[in-house]
Amino acid sequence: MGAGRVFAYGAAAGLIGDLLLGDPRRGHPVAAFGRAAGAVERVLWRDHRGWGALHTAVCAGGAVALGSVAARAVRPSAVASVALTGAATWAVVGGTSLAREARTIGRALEAGDVEAARARLPHLCGRDPQALDADGMARAVVESVAENTSDAVVGALVWGAVGGVPGLLGFRAVNTLDAMVGHKSARYRRYGWASARLDDLAGWPGARLTAVLAVLAGPDPRGAVRAWRADAAQHPSPNAGPVEASFAGALGVRLGGTLSYGGRVEHRPVLNSRGRAVGTHEVERAVRLSKRVTWLALGVCAGARLLMSAPSLKGAQLLKRGK
Repeated sequence: MGAGRVFAYGAAAGLIGDLLLGDPRRGHPVAAFGRAAGAVERVLWRDHRGWGALHTAVCAGGAVALGSVAARAVRPSAVASVALTGAATWAVVGGTSLAREARTIGRALEAGDVEAARARLPHLCGRDPQALDADGMARAVVESVAENTSDAVVGALVWGAVGGVPGLLGFRAVNTLDAMVGHKSARYRRYGWASARLDDLAGWPGARLTAVLAVLAGPDPRGAVRAWRADAAQHPSPNAGPVEASFAGALGVRLGGTLSYGGRVEHRPVLNSRGRAVGTHEVERAVRLSKRVTWLALGVCAGARLLMSAPSLKGAQLLKRGK
């Protein structure tokens, strides 16, 4: 079985596994990686970019190396290769947990239980829930669903198509490191610089694919394109900008504006200023759009991997016939 079919079957199995099982409450592989990265940080931390770059190289490189060793070990067996790809895909994607958390908050908001929504919001994003009213929390959820569709699903599938199991594990490692040390706090401004920049690079293709698929899958393709072109570049994140702008335009809502993170206030540009204010019912629409984007991304990435594998297969067949 060729590498393209291994990835296509394995990635589909992994997404189905995520759909049926979600993330384990205990013993999640990403959590184990986070603990290991934290241990490395305790040894290496210095208020210096070079030491932070070493931390990134050790942790992300270790994940890629582990994936390479595992993939090489099962290569003789097509069934084992598909199973490993499926397990790696299930471990690194988080679409079901994303949808579950978003819907939990959305249901609380629709029921008028603002305090329950505030208590749950930190499970989804880093906003300060005490600074938000019901509509503000709904906007935060929609923005998080959009951004995490790229970070937690599409980006992983892109790198899985490019690099197989090492690509899947490497992307999730980079994304996790950015969440751990990539923010601009006093401790991590220098030490986390390399992780943040590498995450920007690794997330670039997945973010653009997510934005394109939101245009195709959303209820307002023209609005999505218009918002992407007009507003994405104004966002402080090079990858969240296209994704959030395209989701905003596709759903016909306004995103962005004033945000609060742990007492730090940010004034971000409004995305899709023509749209309506986000209401609590928009959470479910955002989740449905995220799911459509996820399955379209699987089709695109699996198809691309099959096409990448096709020339080598044809060459092998020609050589065999020549013999």
